[in-house]
Parts: sequence; structure tokens; C-alpha cells
Amino acid sequence: MSHRPALLRTLVPAAVALLCATAAGATDMGARRLVAEPTTDRLIVKYRPGVNPSVALPAMRSALAARVAGNRQGVSITLLRQTASGAQVMALNRHMTHGELETLAANLRAGDANIEYAEPDRILQPLATPNDTQYAQQWHWSNTTGGVRAPAAWDLATGSGVTVAVIDTGVRPHADLAANLVSGYDFITNTSTANDGGGRDNDAADPGDAVSANFCGAGSPSSNSSWHGTHVAGIIAAVGNNSTGVVGLAYNATILPLRVLGRCGGYTSDIADAITWAAGGAVSGVPTNSTPAKVLNLSLGGSGACDTTTQTAINSARANGAVVIIAAGNENTNASSSTPANCSGVITVASTGITGGRASYSNYGSIVTLAAPGGDSGNAILSTYNAGTSAPGADSYQGEMGTSMATPVVAGVAALMLSVNSALTPDEVKNIMVSTVRAFPASCSGCGAGIIDAAAAVQAAKDAATPAPINVTEAESNDSIATAQAVASLPATVSGSIASGTDADHYRISVPAGRTLSVSLLGAAGTGPGLGVYTALGRRLVERAGATGQTLSWSLPNRSSSAVTLYVRVNRSAGNTGNYTLTLGI
Repeated sequence: MSHRPALLRTLVPAAVALLCATAAGATDMGARRLVAEPTTDRLIVKYRPGVNPSVALPAMRSALAARVAGNRQGVSITLLRQTASGAQVMALNRHMTHGELETLAANLRAGDANIEYAEPDRILQPLATPNDTQYAQQWHWSNTTGGVRAPAAWDLATGSGVTVAVIDTGVRPHADLAANLVSGYDFITNTSTANDGGGRDNDAADPGDAVSANFCGAGSPSSNSSWHGTHVAGIIAAVGNNSTGVVGLAYNATILPLRVLGRCGGYTSDIADAITWAAGGAVSGVPTNSTPAKVLNLSLGGSGACDTTTQTAINSARANGAVVIIAAGNENTNASSSTPANCSGVITVASTGITGGRASYSNYGSIVTLAAPGGDSGNAILSTYNAGTSAPGADSYQGEMGTSMATPVVAGVAALMLSVNSALTPDEVKNIMVSTVRAFPASCSGCGAGIIDAAAAVQAAKDAATPAPINVTEAESNDSIATAQAVASLPATVSGSIASGTDADHYRISVPAGRTLSVSLLGAAGTGPGLGVYTALGRRLVERAGATGQTLSWSLPNRSSSAVTLYVRVNRSAGNTGNYTLTLGI
């Protein structure tokens, strides 16, 4: 099984970008960034509760305020649509820089007291950046220095039953990924950005995002299609053990592809709607999400403070129980200026290389939660890709680097954790991840708590799902199967005593279908009680003589389709009579 390196894209102030950085021998997904200050041709305006801008009087006042504010900067403003949170998306007749739009927003607020907030609709860019035949190239899974201990995590979980939303450029139906894809949605409203001949629809397949020079603004470079979402999705859930290509960290999880980034990136308003919808929230004009995700991966970003539109969407997703995981960015600067990495309630991910130190491009700072392998210095992250330079071509595999690649590693860990403990809240997932990290083996200042440890995080999540054992005190008379003392629930710790050489204590327990009973017996000093397990008819399943100072233990699986009742017997076997501790679990 193997994955090749992948690239992250850099955060751009007016746009959310793919977080990828350039690696030797890897595609430069980070090349696509705007040379000039980022611009956008949309504004998001939210009116105070109870104000309906479509009703006559408020509409007249709003239109007048918009006309006056626009005239001051030589731009006209028209209503385009409403977001899931109730904010209005306003279209401008030309692109404006973020600084100009902040001035326009301030003028709007000054002219209309009914406006709760107004902010640029920023364009974000993609963050650039185990029998599977290329598994050996996936150093990030098992390298003892820079990896995440994936093989040990796979002994505990593979992601079954968990859906992860990849909010990105869309996903190609790659042969090494398609089995784990469910139908997603295309949230791109701008047809030029979409590059698929239409606006929003139920086709989340990536048509490509190649552009010619100057297409994204004066001075912007040409670039081939990034296939960024396909690469990200493969890191999370490329099919495992299919004797083909690479393996994803949560290779039995489901990927929900949501397309928000096209040519030149994607608008904040579209991304926010996708965040809301991904976790099961309602978005006007979009069908109900039949497969809500518990993990949201956003390998995208732009510069500036966290905007209200995005924060509102994140809050909605968290309220629905979704963990939101976001790339820190690739500018080698403080991530506090990267959005949505700087929003509240998210897990912000920095990138490390094979040495376990901070990748040369990775953002850093106090808002970073933790780090994960994203590749550096020629050791990229291998994943699913497409050979087409513009339109889709053949399936392929590609190595890239960036925080865009580190983020799906963390998303994959979250999926593994939730597959063993679905009751975990977003904050509990984050806290477990932080408390189980590995210390950095190399310098990684500002990279958060440490490198994520998949095995430790999954084990801690599993342990959190196991209830504390109940304490049971032996009650006589329990000298036979007919008079056995019932142990109401497991796990349990039984404190008992063998009073004589002929004393035998019996305990009745129920083992659910498909579960395994674990039994452990330890006598007090100088004692060596024996242990047996029997059916209701007295048929012996297991029996073992004790020895002084020895712990007896074994496991019995219930492979039937229904619960079975078993009887555990403790008797004097060696040494003195006295106290014992019997531990029962499933």
C-alpha cells in the first residue's frame, strides 16, 4: 500500500487557496496565487433579526443606502441570493480589493442601521500545496520518526460508519477511491469559476481548474488543473487492501465530496453554505443532505480575520456534532492571519516533514492545534490524482506537499476515533488528539501540541467509550450454578473470598452476540484460587487450576447471533483460603 507526496496551496487574502508547497519532483500546486492584492466582486450583508430587505420600506432604505455607498466608490450593487444563515450576497459590477470593500462595507453600515454586518465575499483558493502496491512509499503512515503510527491504529479501527466531507475542488471517481464515495454536491454559484457549464447542482465531480495567464487577474500565472480534492480525499479514504495503488488512513470511511473551489478559487459564501450543509444543516434551494458528515476537511484558505459568515457556518456544523479541521496555510508566517484557520472551534493543522520538524512552508503560531505529516524536502505525500493537465484524464497517483496534505491526515484520525466511539463531541475529539500527540523529534516551534499519533488517539477514543467497571461484592449463598450471583452489567470487578477448601463461588453473566468475555482472577497473598466457565447445564467451557501468586485470565468469544448466559466459578485450588479479585469485561 502506498501514497505519494502531495502539495498544499497558500492562503490568499481575498481568496481561499489550496494549501500546497513545492516539493522536488512534485507538482507545484502552490504556484497558482494572485500576484496583485486579492479581489472579489461580491459582498455579504446580514440584516438584523426581524428586518426583511425584500419588504417595501426596508427594501427602499437598503437600496438607497447601497446606491449611496456604491456611488462613493463608483460601483453598483445588486442582490444576488441569500445564504443559509439568512445573509444577503450582493453582486458588484466590478472586482474590488479587500481594502476597498471594507470601506464600502463601512459606508453601507453607516447608511443603514438595520445592517448587522457587511463583509467581503472573499474568494478562497485550494491550499496547495496495506497490500496496496505503493504503500511502501507512504512514509507518513509508518515512518518511526515522522509518521503517525497508522498500522497500530488499523489494529483498532479503519473508519467504518463515518462520513468525512471534503470541501474542496470536487473529487474524481478514481478507481482507488470510488468505492468510498457517496453523492455530494457542487456549491459553486459562479459559472466562470465552476468550469462545468452551470451553477449549483448535484454533480461534485472535479472538471478541472486549469487557467491561462491573467485569467484570475492581471499578472496571475497559468496553471494546470490541480485535482486537489481528489488528492485530499485519497489521503483520508483511498481504498485499502485492494492490491492497488495507495491506502487512506480511514480506508473504510465514506467521503462526501462538496465542490466549492473552481478556477481562481471559490467564494466564502459558497464555502459557508457547504460547511452548513455538510453537517446536515439546511441550505435554501439545495436538497436535504442524506449522508451528513461528522468530520469536515477544509484544505483551503485565504488571508484576513475570520469572517462572520464562515464562523456562523462553523458554529452550525459544530452544533450538529461535526469536527471541523482546517489547514494552517503555507506562507511560513503566523497562522493568525490565515482564514478560516483562525476561526473559533476548529482544529488548525500545521505541516511536518519526514524528520518530524516543521515543514519549510508551514504556517505556525498560537492558533495551531497540532501538526501532521504534509511533506517537505523531497518527501511528499502520495495520493490519488488525475493525469489530465486541463480536462480529466486517466487515473494516476501524485506526490504533493503542504498543509492541505497534513489536514486530511488529521481528518482521517478523527474518522478512526469516531468509528470506535461515535458519541465523542467535536471538543472531545480535539482534546483527545491534543492529549495523545507525540513530542516533536525535530524543531517545530509554533506547531501546536505535537505530531498527531493515530494509534494513541484511537486507543484513547476507544477507552473513553468503555464504561468504568462496576464494583460487586460477593453475596452468599452462591455455591452452585442454581444459586449463582447475578452480575448485572459489564465490565465489573468482583471482590470475593474463599472460606474453605470446599467453598466455590458462582457468578451469572450475559455475553451479547458478537462480543468477547474477558475473565481475570487474582488471589490475595498466599492464595491460588482456580477458575472455570460453564454453561447453564453445567458443561465446562474452560477450567484452570490456580497457583499461588498467579493471575489466571483468558477470553471467550460469543460467535452466535444472540446473547448467551455463562457461569464463572471460583474455588480453592492452591495455597490458603482467602480473598480474591475477579475482573469481568466485554
